[in-house]
Amino acid sequence: MTNTIITQPRMWESIIRKIDSRLRGNDNVTKMKKKFLNKKEAKQLISKLGNEFAIVKNPGYIHPEYELYPLAPKIKKPANVLTASVMDMDGTTTTTEALCIHSLGFMVRKLSGRMTIDQWKGLDSVKDYPHIIGNSTTKHVEYLIDKYQKTFINDQIIKSFLYAAGWTITYGKDNKRKEEVILNLNDFNCADLIRDERLIKLNPSSLPDDEDEEQLSKYLFLQYGAQFKKPDSHSLVRIGIDVYYQRYHEILERIKLGEGKFIAENLFGNPEKHLIEAMPGIEIFLPMIKGLITSNEEIYFNQLLLDYEIKCGKNFPESKIDKARKSFYNLCKHFVKDPLKAAVVTSSIHYEADIVLREVFKIIYAKLDKMLPVSSEKNLILNKFKDHRNYYDAIITASDSNEIRLKPHRDLYNIALYKLNVPREKFDQVVGFEDSESGTIAIRAAGIGLSIAVPFAETSGHNLKAATYVCKGGLPEVILKHNLFLNLR
Repeated sequence: MTNTIITQPRMWESIIRKIDSRLRGNDNVTKMKKKFLNKKEAKQLISKLGNEFAIVKNPGYIHPEYELYPLAPKIKKPANVLTASVMDMDGTTTTTEALCIHSLGFMVRKLSGRMTIDQWKGLDSVKDYPHIIGNSTTKHVEYLIDKYQKTFINDQIIKSFLYAAGWTITYGKDNKRKEEVILNLNDFNCADLIRDERLIKLNPSSLPDDEDEEQLSKYLFLQYGAQFKKPDSHSLVRIGIDVYYQRYHEILERIKLGEGKFIAENLFGNPEKHLIEAMPGIEIFLPMIKGLITSNEEIYFNQLLLDYEIKCGKNFPESKIDKARKSFYNLCKHFVKDPLKAAVVTSSIHYEADIVLREVFKIIYAKLDKMLPVSSEKNLILNKFKDHRNYYDAIITASDSNEIRLKPHRDLYNIALYKLNVPREKFDQVVGFEDSESGTIAIRAAGIGLSIAVPFAETSGHNLKAATYVCKGGLPEVILKHNLFLNLR
């Protein structure tokens, strides 16, 4: 079941106290303190939470099967005031989808033993991509396991998992991932691998090459394969997650070590392919909302027109340029006086987000450095973009929650609003940006009515019904055509 516009609202006492007299009946004191409702009472209560709901399916091992989320009403009227911006990372701020898709496809290849294009052409961009982009890793893997499980080979499953576990324990940098792998080793009767002498002797700072990987994989299989407990369908998802993360984290670590060109050549046949890239317009949007653009507006504006062309594949309408220029100048002046709080919100774990944001801010820094003339303002801006932690007021990752509570669940955006210190009565002053179906649902489920979809190629097939606006021109369109949904008098 895909996400549909309906999770279980929390039974806060403050909500219960507001139930009208028809629900409370004559026994007001008892009803106000009531914490358990029958089906009829629950229906009455839920009906007061909104007119539109989203159905969010939980992973197969979670009760209940699905949850119903009341969605904040869409805000169609331009806002007089904006307080904060919350924005997704992958696909909205930056692009790493090629790496995620590769790693998911790699997981299927490893479990099936079909490692070459001749053996399997790979994931289908039309049939598979809508199911493996924008949701949690668990949901992505569940989909692939369900679709491709018949092609899996038992020995390949065991071999792939043992290598992924050994690599994660030895070379992995995320402690939470290590803990999950250790739990899985225990469940699969392979806990001895944790203390394997050969693994202990490996140098954790020197990643294995293909030959080392093959040798270590064979060794671990011979050493522990016989005692491996056969997985059920739920366990197979856990194995798939471990294999996926091993591959993805290995690539990120090599990028961190400066091997990006080698990885691009090896995986995509093009050493110049950007594995992590800034989305068009982000180098204008981020300094603008923080009130950092106090001069050189024409330089920024011209770059924004170029970014619009890159994103849309066509020029911005000539007849609308003067109006857009005036609006952009006014936006810059507005945010100098009233800068926004800003948070990035991602279903990636902290380890991944830290590497990706570090790389994309290097790109933004280089673009701004090349674009702007020497000045004190330039120095101030570049200092902000030396490090993503200098810029954001909050960075929310999957590590702040749990794999089972990621988008389309509302939790990450709830945490973002809390960390930005935005009270509930000002949620209508927040604008949220996402590129996927799950993300746009999560924004509105968190109480934000201004949910903006900025889809890109890999998410263009998503159902974006939850979004208040769908801006296929991305952030350049948001600024040039919609004035960031602000009513500036």
